[in-house]
Amino acid sequence: MRTLTRRLILLAAMTTPFAAHLDANAQSNPQANPQANPQGWPAGTIKLVVPYPPGGSTDVIARLVQPCLQQRLGTNLIIENRAGASGSVGTAAVAKSPPDGGTWLMVFDNHAANPFVLPDLPYDTERDLDPVLFIGTAPYVVSTQAQKPFKTLADVIAAAKAKPGAVSYASVGSGSVGHLAMALLSKQAGVQLVHVPYRGGGPAMNDAVAGHVDLLVGSTALSIPQIQVGTIRGVVQTGKARTQTLGAVPTVAESGFPGFEAYAWWGVFAPAGTPKAIAGRFGAELTACVREDRVAKQLTDTQQVSLVLGGPDELRKFVGEQMRVWGAVAREQGIKAD
Repeated sequence: MRTLTRRLILLAAMTTPFAAHLDANAQSNPQANPQANPQGWPAGTIKLVVPYPPGGSTDVIARLVQPCLQQRLGTNLIIENRAGASGSVGTAAVAKSPPDGGTWLMVFDNHAANPFVLPDLPYDTERDLDPVLFIGTAPYVVSTQAQKPFKTLADVIAAAKAKPGAVSYASVGSGSVGHLAMALLSKQAGVQLVHVPYRGGGPAMNDAVAGHVDLLVGSTALSIPQIQVGTIRGVVQTGKARTQTLGAVPTVAESGFPGFEAYAWWGVFAPAGTPKAIAGRFGAELTACVREDRVAKQLTDTQQVSLVLGGPDELRKFVGEQMRVWGAVAREQGIKAD
């Protein structure tokens, strides 16, 4: 039975929770150390599929870790943007790929909503993909043009009650988690807000800055730069606690809706049946790359991501809970993607 090399011992120590996972595999499976056994890793180029257009947060994260992953895995890694249908086109391609470690998937939060807002999804989210790494989460921010009168969530609710259907909000698309979160909040507040879907954060932000919509629900990465220069004002954020950069912006829970939470999140999956030793190593190496100072600073400071770096079980549990929450909202309110 092979033992872990000194390098993997050091790696495992710095990449918990994968340490226990790798150690268990090493003791029970001689393929658990792909470096010691090159046959345990696919030869040639591997690809990390981002099922969204270039420039979004998922694409940014993938390209941040790409150089480090190539070095640590000792192979060429390409980022493939395969956008379409709220990420389901690229996700379906990965789900149908050989489970040999040659193809990986990095997704955003709408991954958990797609089964409920997209008809005839060409894969089963839980059956056809194996979770690998839960990267982290970030709250959504509800913001408004700086000249608009909405300074608090109470202001928004009062205006919507005074004139039903008069207050609008932009999101990055119908059926997105931002859309579902605002639909849930509207129901809990007993108001009718008009949803204006956009195809991406850039166009939505442009119209929010111009004042064409009253509110915007967007990720921290999208919202913070404009809040910092004063073109928009943060009204409320959807996390359990306030983020450091948005310390002056209260949470929804603080604003009269205890327990309300909604998050952007990022995770990595593999085609179902990918050997655990290969998936474990990829997750461990990716964890080490995310923890590099350059990458971690970009994610935590610029995008306000709370790094989780949880293993397969943690990601599976989290996604299951997200599917439960947003699936119920989509069904109850009849929400579908465009």
